[in-house]
Amino acid sequence: MERVRPEFVRGMKITHALRLPHLPRLAAVGAGGKSSLLFQVGRELLADKPEPVRCVLLTTSTHLASWQGRLADRQVVVETPEQVESLDDSIFSGLVVISGAEGCDQRLAGLDEATLEKLCEVAEQKNLPLLIEADGSRMRSLKAPGDHEPVIPGVAKQVVICAGMSGLGKPLSAEWVHRPERFARLAGLEVGQPITTAAMQTVLAHSEGGLKNIPPGASKRLVLTQADTPELQAQAAWLAEKLLQYYDNILICRGEALGEDAESLYQLVVTRVVEPVAGIVLAGGGATRFGQAKQLLDWQGKPFVRQVAETALQAGLSPVVVVVGAQAEKVRMVVEDLPVQVVENIAWEGGQATSTQCGIQALGEKSGAAIFLLSDQPQVTVPLIQSLVERHQQRLAKIIAPLIDGQRGNPVLFDRDTFADFASLRLEQGGRALFSCYTVEWLPWHDAGLLMDVDTPEDYARLVRHYHKGAG
Repeated sequence: MERVRPEFVRGMKITHALRLPHLPRLAAVGAGGKSSLLFQVGRELLADKPEPVRCVLLTTSTHLASWQGRLADRQVVVETPEQVESLDDSIFSGLVVISGAEGCDQRLAGLDEATLEKLCEVAEQKNLPLLIEADGSRMRSLKAPGDHEPVIPGVAKQVVICAGMSGLGKPLSAEWVHRPERFARLAGLEVGQPITTAAMQTVLAHSEGGLKNIPPGASKRLVLTQADTPELQAQAAWLAEKLLQYYDNILICRGEALGEDAESLYQLVVTRVVEPVAGIVLAGGGATRFGQAKQLLDWQGKPFVRQVAETALQAGLSPVVVVVGAQAEKVRMVVEDLPVQVVENIAWEGGQATSTQCGIQALGEKSGAAIFLLSDQPQVTVPLIQSLVERHQQRLAKIIAPLIDGQRGNPVLFDRDTFADFASLRLEQGGRALFSCYTVEWLPWHDAGLLMDVDTPEDYARLVRHYHKGAG
């Protein structure tokens, strides 16, 4: 294997962490920082490289605080669809807040459904992002929706639900929770009791709580804000793992104040992104150099391929896809009782590229990354796989690979942003061919046995001796 030098990439934009398209139709609900999130998304889109947008529209279906409107580059009042349609082109520059008139309560009124629909049409015509604040929270950390909330328009294609971790452990009261009685009813607590992670989990997974009124087909993102201490970040990580089945991805963020007064936004700093990570076991090769199916060789009483699939499952990868080709039926039989998806590559003789392509094509839209595992490396461990996933959660690097004694090892994690590139691979090219296209992040790992390949019977004997000796 080639020797490589480690290189690290730091920092993460919230638009990237949320997996937003270039022109989102995004609604934000919940509590604990949704206004800060929307303004931050807007500013990032305006500064995005290499494709910044010339204008971002930010509006509300309920209300905004008057001071928040003044944070935009321009504030425009409209009250009817006709007024939206007649807006002059000159206003569409920078971050533009479009709302109803300011009331005596120091709040900007929201747009009704018809006016919002017309604003979305304008955004479509002009190729502009549209960001919508779709409920209020009275500046509290947590909330439960009222009967009329959230007001998420059908034009929203992405919905972000915010919840503030600073409410954890605090009394379930109006000081920390907007509509505490409703929150208590959904969580199964009494008003005044401490707010627990289990209570937050219940409310955020509830159809009358975090998941209320989300339009059909819209993606769901959860942002756990105010995780400003290591303890709160650990509790947020626990919550994220429990809630991932309900959301497309989950962000954990800490906050940095952008001003010294109460009327200021916070910069959300992403510390972790929790998404489903798939495992793709490449078990389709013919093993012509070895002389028999390496996938079926014995490893401590199990076939190689079964051991690899079990390790992927134990590490929490989901889904786990096993790509078969040569010896397809025999390989299928040894994993058929496992909760894996078996995909047959009928073009396996075309090289490893065809198997990697089959594996990627089998994944759904929710996979944030995929780890490719070789069926002739049963020595790969659960801690290594979990470390790759954890590093990806912290950075969303495009490619993460183990670095062992200065050499590249396996398995390798590929972010979803690379998936389309697999279609261009040819013949025996594996994912390694993409290393020249992206900055690779290296995970230092200390297990020289992971560099051992099984290409010949002698390699197999050496591998067995190495780990038998280590076990003894």
